[in-house]
Amino acid sequence: MDKILHFFRPLIKYNYKYPYWVLSVTILLAIVLGNFAVKLTIDTDLANLLPKKNPHVIALEELQETVGGETAMEVAIKSPSFEDNKRFAEDLIEKSLKLYDEQHDRHFFERAEFRKETAFLRDNALYFATPDELNDIEAYLKDEIQSAKEGANPFLVDFGEEEEGEGGDDAEADEELQAFEQSYEALIPPEYPVSPDSTVMVFKLFPTGSKSNLDYLRNMFASYDLLLGAINPQSYNSEMEVRYGGRLKRHLSEIDSIMNDVFNSFASGISSVILLVMIYFFIKKYVNYRRGDSEGRQHRFWEHLIRMPVPVIVIGLPLLVSLAWTFGITYFVLGTLNTMTSVLFVILFGMGIDYGIHFYARYIEFRSGGKPILDALYETYDNTGSAIVVSGLTTAFSLFVLIIARFRGFSEFGFIAGSGIILALSCMLFVMPSLLVLLERYDWMLLNVNRDSQKQKPSLFNRFPMARSVVITGILIALFVGINAPGLGFQYDFGELEPEFPEYQAYNKFTGDVEQSDRRNPAYILADNQQQVIEILGKIRHKMETDTTSPTIQDVEALPERFPPSEDGAQRKLEEIARIRELLNDPFIRDQDDPQLDKLRRAAQTKSRLDIDQIPDYFKDQFVTKEGEIGNFVIVYPSVGLADGEQSIAFKDDIGEITLDSGETFYAASTSIIAAEMLDLMRSESPYMVGATFLMVFILMLFAFRSLRWSIIAMLPLLVGLLWLFGIMLLTGMMFNFYNLVVLPAILGIGEDNGVHLASRYREEGERSMWDVLSSTGQHVTIGSLTTMLGFSGLLFTNHPGLQSLGAMAVIGIGMTLVAALTFLPALIQLLEDRDWIRF
Repeated sequence: MDKILHFFRPLIKYNYKYPYWVLSVTILLAIVLGNFAVKLTIDTDLANLLPKKNPHVIALEELQETVGGETAMEVAIKSPSFEDNKRFAEDLIEKSLKLYDEQHDRHFFERAEFRKETAFLRDNALYFATPDELNDIEAYLKDEIQSAKEGANPFLVDFGEEEEGEGGDDAEADEELQAFEQSYEALIPPEYPVSPDSTVMVFKLFPTGSKSNLDYLRNMFASYDLLLGAINPQSYNSEMEVRYGGRLKRHLSEIDSIMNDVFNSFASGISSVILLVMIYFFIKKYVNYRRGDSEGRQHRFWEHLIRMPVPVIVIGLPLLVSLAWTFGITYFVLGTLNTMTSVLFVILFGMGIDYGIHFYARYIEFRSGGKPILDALYETYDNTGSAIVVSGLTTAFSLFVLIIARFRGFSEFGFIAGSGIILALSCMLFVMPSLLVLLERYDWMLLNVNRDSQKQKPSLFNRFPMARSVVITGILIALFVGINAPGLGFQYDFGELEPEFPEYQAYNKFTGDVEQSDRRNPAYILADNQQQVIEILGKIRHKMETDTTSPTIQDVEALPERFPPSEDGAQRKLEEIARIRELLNDPFIRDQDDPQLDKLRRAAQTKSRLDIDQIPDYFKDQFVTKEGEIGNFVIVYPSVGLADGEQSIAFKDDIGEITLDSGETFYAASTSIIAAEMLDLMRSESPYMVGATFLMVFILMLFAFRSLRWSIIAMLPLLVGLLWLFGIMLLTGMMFNFYNLVVLPAILGIGEDNGVHLASRYREEGERSMWDVLSSTGQHVTIGSLTTMLGFSGLLFTNHPGLQSLGAMAVIGIGMTLVAALTFLPALIQLLEDRDWIRF
């Protein structure tokens, strides 16, 4: 480490001689890269957090290319009159489809979904029944005919046992028809999507643009607001209300919410950090100034007061330069931020400022001790610089370890954070000195030489009090937490981590009575041909019948099974329908007045093969490709709520991978499958990533200290602080989740930083110096940790529960490592001194 510092030492003198050149070049580069950094957007697509070669990601991309991935905008109309609602909806749809996007030279919407032509499907429902459903219907009709025959027999004796048997037969017959009944209801929805009292009506508009184009969405919603204002719904009915939204608007609200939360938390956190830094260094400098030689006290209090922002400039400018460099490079390497890296600006600000605080604080001490500017810079670089470099490189390389993770949330976080630490460290060591030189040159530092500070003063305390008790208590708490560590939980419920969107909730409440299908969040399995589709259907249905341990599948379907694509298949189905017509025409049930039989009589009218163009669009669209052809894919509907991560993982385990008898494997695709795969990958990789980070920290500690003993001593505040954090989590019920896991590397870096600085300064000062170390470096460590905690504290006041949990874990974790560094580490060193186990 000394060789690395010695190699770059000439840059300190270059800062001293050419401060304007250093600042001009670095600021110019920051402006150039900063212009690219501000172009970064947040990609909320979970699929982009998984490896590009992940089979489910590939399946989803193929599905989107084949079928598309449209997200509709919903419009809800409410008034006492169904006819007024209908008339307004028809006029609004016509005007909506004419809305033009001048920026992209196209219409905002390509089609609408409103009235559903159900008569055709009611007349031909059996043509869309599966073979199993047709067999069940045929068996049901035969049972009905047999029952009618027995009822017409005057000599039939009805015994109790037979009654029980017939009851069983009736129940079996009802079950045989139940599958068709469920399919019939799903097949033929209401003609208009309305509430039971017909006062609320909903229609959908399908945009021409992508939901990832935020400017397009904002322009679309703004144009729609203008349209609704111009069309005047009250002219149709004085009580009419119109609202629009749905998941598309929620998508935009979610991204805007994250952006606003990150910005607001950054603003509040940074303002707190700036205030703390100004107050701390104002007090530190003014106290040193007043303790200095009396002939040097030429400046009044107000002159010091107006210079309060100086520390912010000295530390803040290099830090902002490093952030501009970091995110400018990120733009060229990654192109976007993801949900996990979106908060890195706050994290890097909090971590990077520590290096500046240590360098600037130590420089003030050397200057107050009478050192000339250049000598003070060299002394700071040689002493504190060594600890800063050890801390920074250890943190950076421990973060770079995350790059090997397959989960891109970890790997991209590791790349950006590690690069940011290296650049922040470089700017503090090789840009800050030029600022110090210029401020000294123009008399903005107002330092006074304190000759007495160069003399060795006796410490106020000779030993750390209650050292044995502190160490034993710390170890006992750590052991207790270690034993109970399996009790730490992971939050799988995505709903608990998402913010509340009042507008979205109000819209859902507004449309709550409109009939919705219970078959939601389907997964798709894309095959190569129709034969494979039939085989996949068979595999999944077999699983539904035999697997009772994880009943996550509600239903499965594919158009080739319901709509025969070949002439032979169509002919076989027509023959089956003809047999059902014959049964319905049986004399014993032909004149029977029964709603179920009436429904079947109408559904069995098909006598010739149907053409794909005859099928209503609302039904056909879910089964056909973008080119209008019948798609070779299977649709699987879950029976469980997929907002729960554990149920989502169970659903993925059930249908995520289907292997046919031929050995061919097909993978399911949907956003829920991707989310489950992401959780699975995060859950499996997290222990290894944390372990690898610890290992890297330890190896770099060994390299820096060249001592196993001091490497362990310097790491103890980190280890003990983490265990104390876990103890608080156990006591409060706090759980790990998708968001706060990412802050663990930051806690590792800052916790290690505290131990490195205190251990390095203690080795520099020698035995019996711990109180002196705590009074100097201990202050710097405390201010560094507090500034980072304040930076994260802004997240506690966001609207996003996930970001709140991230902020809470960061504040508590950094606080615990700080407490461990200021109490456990000094107490341990005191015990080692008492037993003469300290070696330098």
